[in-house]
Amino acid sequence: MRDERKLLGILGVLVAVAMVTALFSPSFVSAYNIENLLRRSALFGIIGIGASLVIITGGIDLSIGSLICLVGCLTPWLITVVGVTPWLVVPALLILATALGTCHGMLVTRLKLQPFLVTLCGLFIYRGLTRGILADNTVGFGTEGSALRSLGNGRIHLPGIDGFALPSPLVILIVIAVICWLLLNRTVWGRHLKAIGCNETAARHCGIAVDRVKVGAYALCGLLTGIGGLLFVLDTGSAQPSNFGNFYELYAIAAAVLGGCSLRGGEGSIIGVLIGATLVQVLRNAIVLIDGIPDSIEFAVIGGIILIAVIADETIRRFTAANKSLK
Repeated sequence: MRDERKLLGILGVLVAVAMVTALFSPSFVSAYNIENLLRRSALFGIIGIGASLVIITGGIDLSIGSLICLVGCLTPWLITVVGVTPWLVVPALLILATALGTCHGMLVTRLKLQPFLVTLCGLFIYRGLTRGILADNTVGFGTEGSALRSLGNGRIHLPGIDGFALPSPLVILIVIAVICWLLLNRTVWGRHLKAIGCNETAARHCGIAVDRVKVGAYALCGLLTGIGGLLFVLDTGSAQPSNFGNFYELYAIAAAVLGGCSLRGGEGSIIGVLIGATLVQVLRNAIVLIDGIPDSIEFAVIGGIILIAVIADETIRRFTAANKSLK
């Protein structure tokens, strides 16, 4: 019941923000803007789902933006500069992203390091490696990889509808969301994931393979981040190592928290993350479209929203606990 109230609440906020934005800027509801909004929401929704799986365990991943940079910059570099076939580059980099996520999980579970510190180190290492490999040069696809790029910037036309098409990343997001929803809600692994976030000690006493489940969550986060990094660069067509993927972990965490994931762990919803990711992108879109709002306050707005969501979650938790104690 509480999860349903959270979903309805964030959905109501999304509808309200969209209506206000449309009121102040009619171009918000144009086919071109809606299509771009769906594309960006899908891209950030993918990495938001990855972040949510780690957050449900009670962890955090601050390396998402830098891992996106690593995958996103190496993809065109390997294809256009090194000359590797795209159909070898893509699986190799996705395997690399999954392996790095697995390493995060191993460091957290085997060496008992704090997730914050492990992924903070990853944030610096992956971007530093990318900048070193590419010597800080911008890389792009040029005339190469045109078929591959359709995954990121492709459009699926709907019969009878002119001027609007579904962006390819949206279809990929739907597939990923369905798979992750099934994993989280219809498998033993998903139940164990939430149990670990609620009380890791109790989960161990119940015989749950805590370390294995947590490593799996970090590995999936790495894989989804790799997919996100690939789609981001396929969408833009080029990448600069010094800024590609900057602060994307902020948007991923914001989507997860706004979507109902508690930073204490144990709670989370795939549908909520999708709504949260869309809300973040609608807010960014509103800042751009509404006259009088400076673009420079974007991060202040996102940071404030996360803070409000955390305060609201803590307030609801304390209110629920107080009601239970009275009963």
